[in-house]
Amino acid sequence: MSKYLIGFLCVIMLLTSEGCRRRRLFRNAPPSPVADTVSVKPTLPTDSTAAAPVLPSIDPNATVEQVDFSYLTAKSKVSFKSKDQDINNANVNLRIDKDSLIWLSVSGVGVEVARAIITKDSVVIMDRIHREYSVYDYQSLSQRFNFNLNFGLIQSLLIGNLPLPKEPAQRVKNEKDYLLLRQREGKVLVENYIGEQNRKLKKLLVVEQPTKNSLTLDYDDFTVLNNFLFPYTSLVTVDYKSKNDGQPYQTVLRIRHNKVELTDKNPGFPFNVPPKYQRRP
Repeated sequence: MSKYLIGFLCVIMLLTSEGCRRRRLFRNAPPSPVADTVSVKPTLPTDSTAAAPVLPSIDPNATVEQVDFSYLTAKSKVSFKSKDQDINNANVNLRIDKDSLIWLSVSGVGVEVARAIITKDSVVIMDRIHREYSVYDYQSLSQRFNFNLNFGLIQSLLIGNLPLPKEPAQRVKNEKDYLLLRQREGKVLVENYIGEQNRKLKKLLVVEQPTKNSLTLDYDDFTVLNNFLFPYTSLVTVDYKSKNDGQPYQTVLRIRHNKVELTDKNPGFPFNVPPKYQRRP
C-alpha cells in the first residue's frame, strides 16, 4: 500500500505513522528542508493576512467562524516526514462534496501513484503502483486509536473548521493572543486556539491520555475566499512513543494549497477499483 498516501491520511485522521505500511513510492524524492518539517510555531506573515478583514475583539462566547461551501477543489503541494520516510512537495488534487465525499489523487513526476475516497462510512485507498487497495471503516479505526474518527472530523481538519462541534456548556476563554476552547472526546483532550480578531481556528492541540501522544495542527496563510478566511497552509506535527521500541518519534505533514475554489458545480469524483487489484488487509 502507498506509504505516502496512507501516511497522509493517518496524520489527517489523528493516527500515528507507526500503524501505517512502510513501502516507498517516491524513492527518489529530495529530502524536505528542515524548516519545512519541524517548525510548529504558529505565525501569520503580514503578506498572508493583508487581505483578511479586520474584525473587532469578540466576546469569548461568540461563535467561531467556519468555512461553508457546496464543493471544494484544491491543487496542493504536500511534504511528509517520519522516522523512515521523507517526501518533498508531492502533488495532491483534493475535491470535497460537503458532508458527503472527500477525493484525493497523489501524483509524482506527472504520474498518478495513488487515489483515495473518503465517505461517511469508509476510507478506500488505491495504490496505482502496486495495484492494491485497502478499505477501512471508522468503527475499527476509532477502537484502535481511542478516538471517535468520522467523516466530519477529517473534513474539518482539511478546511480549518473546528474538529468537534462546540457544545452550549463549553466556554471560550481568553488565553494571551488567542481565545481558547477546551474540549474532551473520550480519552482525548482537544485545545482549539482561535484568533481574537478574525475568529478563525489558528492552532489545534490534541493529546491522548494516558500515552501523551499528541497532534499539533497550525493553520497559516489565511486568504479571503468567497467571503471566508481560508488557511492556505497547514502544518501537522504528531509526537508519539513507539509501541515497538518505546522510543519517541515525530511525524510531520505540511500542506500548501496553490489553488482553492469553493463552487456550486460538481467537479466529479472518479473512483473505480480495477478487478485485478488485490485487496490488502
